[in-house]
Amino acid sequence: MNFVKHLNLEGLHAPFSPSQSSWLRYDDEKALEVYSNKKAAEVGTRLHAWAKETIDLGIKQPKSKKTIYAYVNDAIGFKMDTEVVLYYSDYFFGTADAISFRDNFLRIHDLKTGVTKVHIEQLEIYAALFCLEYRVKPNEIQIELRIYQNDGVLVHNPEPEDIYEIMDKIVHLNKLLEKANYEEE
Repeated sequence: MNFVKHLNLEGLHAPFSPSQSSWLRYDDEKALEVYSNKKAAEVGTRLHAWAKETIDLGIKQPKSKKTIYAYVNDAIGFKMDTEVVLYYSDYFFGTADAISFRDNFLRIHDLKTGVTKVHIEQLEIYAALFCLEYRVKPNEIQIELRIYQNDGVLVHNPEPEDIYEIMDKIVHLNKLLEKANYEEE
């Protein structure tokens, strides 16, 4: 049998693929909802890529309350780096949308393109990962975390104790996972 080669689809996943068969149990409303969410995620990925390129090129946007324009302009204004991986171990790492650290001031911004309510904990984890990777003590720096979503900006200055608590949890769980992984070998 000569199978048709769908070269344009290699490496991609269908919105309703065999590997995620839960869609077999969806009614029409659920199928449309899931499809709409997947399309929104694709748009979010594209918007993040556009924002990164725009920030990296230093192209300021019109002054506006639009989420993406405010995010881009603030990141450019604060001279932030984009899409920075913060690494503690193979078990604990993540990519900050925009980050800067200068004059003992850590700034982390996150662009959210969806409508789902977000939690500042994600940015606190980035701050903890930064402190662990670069051996910075949270009580010796200032931290500002921002989430840009729905034409608004949520600004949060975490307490050092909150970041220390997350750092301790990461270190503890990392040791636990390393031990479990070692015992399996």
